[in-house]
Formats: sequence, C-alpha cells, structure tokens
Amino acid sequence: MKTSERIEDGRYGRFRNEVMAGGSVTETPDEEAGAGPAGAIAGIIILALFVWLAVVNIWMFVFAVGILISVFLHETGHFVTARLTGMKATQFFLGFGPRIWSFRRGETEYGVRALPLGAFVRIIGMNNLDDVPPEDEARTYRQQSYPRRMLVITAGSLMHLLIAIVLLFTVFSIRGELVERPGAEVSTVQANGPAQAAGLRSGDVIVAVGSQQIEDGEELGPVVRAFAPGDVVDVEVQRDGTNVTIPTRLGANTDENSADFGQALLGVRSRPAAEWEQMSIGEAAVSSVTELFPVTWESTKGIFQVFNPVNIYEHLSGESEDLATRPTTVVGITQVSGTIGESQGFIGVLYLLAVLNVFVGVFNMFPLLPLDGGHAAIATYERMRERGGRRYFADVSKLMPVAMGVIVLLLFLFMSGLYLDITDPF
Repeated sequence: MKTSERIEDGRYGRFRNEVMAGGSVTETPDEEAGAGPAGAIAGIIILALFVWLAVVNIWMFVFAVGILISVFLHETGHFVTARLTGMKATQFFLGFGPRIWSFRRGETEYGVRALPLGAFVRIIGMNNLDDVPPEDEARTYRQQSYPRRMLVITAGSLMHLLIAIVLLFTVFSIRGELVERPGAEVSTVQANGPAQAAGLRSGDVIVAVGSQQIEDGEELGPVVRAFAPGDVVDVEVQRDGTNVTIPTRLGANTDENSADFGQALLGVRSRPAAEWEQMSIGEAAVSSVTELFPVTWESTKGIFQVFNPVNIYEHLSGESEDLATRPTTVVGITQVSGTIGESQGFIGVLYLLAVLNVFVGVFNMFPLLPLDGGHAAIATYERMRERGGRRYFADVSKLMPVAMGVIVLLLFLFMSGLYLDITDPF
C-alpha cells in the first residue's frame, strides 16, 4: 500500500471510529495533557462570549449556563455508570475538536475542547472497530453484559429526565403550575401595525374581538380574518387585572407569499394565555413526575415535525411561520429564554430548561448512530443474536453509511435552524 493510501485510510479509520464512539479515540500522553498558548486563547474567547451574553441579556446567560450544566451532567451519567460497572473511561471532555485545556487524574483525562457542540466520555471498546490493549479487553464496553451496556448507554438520557424532574419540582413548589386560561396573550406587537397604532401592548391578553370571545390563542387569527380590512372593531384585553376595550382599525395582510394575503390583519403574535396556580409540596412532587409524560409525547411529535423535509423547506422559503415545526438551534432557544426570562423571571427559564432536557433525552434515544439510542439498538441486536451463552459482536462498519446519513441530516437541520435563528429571530 502506498504511503498516501495508508494516510488516507488512517484518517478515514480514525474518523469512522470517532463517529461510532461518539468522540475522540486518540489518547494523549501524560506530558502533552494541559493547556498551550492556542488553548489559552480559545478559552479566553469562550469566556468572553459568556461575559458578552451576560451583558446583553442576563436571562440568556442563565439559560446558557443551564445548558452547559445539563450537558456536563449527561456525560457524568455515562462516566459514573461506566466506572461502577467496571468499564475503563479514559477521557471526559466538554466540547469537540481541538483540545483547549486538560489534566489527568488516574486513568482519565478531563478537559475542554474548542467546539461547544456537546461533550463526550471515551469508554474503551465501544464496538468491534475500537482497538484496545489486550490487558484492557476485559474492561471494554463490548465485553460487559447486556444490562450493564444498556445502563451505561441510557444513563445520559436518564440524567436528562432526572434533571427535568428536579427543575419541574422547583418550579411547581415555588410558583405552582402554569394553567391555560381563556384568551390569547400578545407576545409581540408588529411595528407600525394596527395593534400598535391602537395601543395594544405585549403581555395583553385578548379575550374578545368584536362580539366574538377568544377561548385560546389559535382562535385569534380566524376571528380577525372574519372581518374586512379597514373595519373598526372593539378588542377587549385583560391588562394588569383589568378589562380594557380598545377600538382598533384592522389592516390588511400585504405578504404576497402568505395564504392570508389581502385579509384582515391585527398585527400581533400571540400565544396561549396562562396563569400560575399554587401547589402543595406533595402535589409538586407528584406533578414533577407526571408532567414528564405529556412533555415527552409533545417532544416526540416535535422531533418528527422538525425533521419533516417539507416543513424545513417551507420555513426556509418563507411559506410557513409555524413555530412548532420550525427548526432551531441553541441560538434560537436562547433567544426565547431571554423573552421568557423578561416576562416570567427565573422560574420561567427553569421551566424552559426542564422542557429542553426532556426533548434532548428523548431525541438522544432515537435508534440511530451516532446517537446513544443507536448504541442501545446495537446492544439489543447483539443480545438477540447470542446463542448458547456465546457472545455475538456486530460489525458496526456496515452501519457507517447510515451513520453518515444521520450526520448529514443533523448538519443540514443545524444549518437551516441557525440561518432562521439569525435572519428571523424569535
């Protein structure tokens, strides 16, 4: 084999192994662990970004720190269960890519890498492609029993659910439960639009338009469009505990790409109206667990909606403004956290973090590599193929095309969401 071919094969082999292992498989000698000049500069840049975020919006900063803690606890779940089940974990890093800073304690290197796209724990022998020294083979992931492998690989998602329970209990015990009530709460008012001209404000709860009562946020649009552009209607809102009637001259939708082009327009974005109801500690403890079921169901539906290519195309082309189906990234979610923090305070940010943890926990267990659910599916397949006490090891190299397809899809989804987050902020 030519030298260039060996190099190419080595690069591909390393890339393939890192995809299948979910992180770096390259061990660093003790003398190379630490922080160099480049790592120090990258660390200063990341720290500066967090300081900038805190200056721009303190609630966005709090939310970003909450995400960082959640990611750290996810990997802690993998790390602790691996150690408890006798597996060897050689790396624990926040971030991917080039190493910024690290130190070694015992057999594990801990540190930070330059790309803040997640984190990883390096457990040796995750699959048949991972070469390990013969003396460490007994401590590999692949040599452990099926229950131990499933415990380790699902520990990250289980940690997300535990985080969500703790956060929900905190929210419920302090503030209570958020219960929907009649009306549509105004989230934003269109600049120079009919609502702004009439005096409607963000936070107003619209309970009636004309003589038509508004029971929930989804009714507002159809009720407004039942009138004609230029009509003057009485918009009844609840503001600071008082009902106020505001005469409003409706405008017209001038977006030629909208299905509602030419129809009556109020000029607001709304969300379901809700209020907090106090709960006892016992009720908070029960609800923090039972609330996981509807949130998990909504998260599962949301994953299929966001991954629908038609929905992605319609958002990129401007044909859809449905926030429930819009792809987004941590940039967009952090933008939302700023708005929620300003209206609901710390409790609102905690609730958003709880919902996000459930979503990530559910998504991470989809049976596709390189997600944890893909490794769980492989472990289950291997268990089904075992006969007479003889172990079966799947050849994961055959799954590389599938894994690459998933990575390309995730990258496309990420770039689409980032584009929308920047060009059309929440």
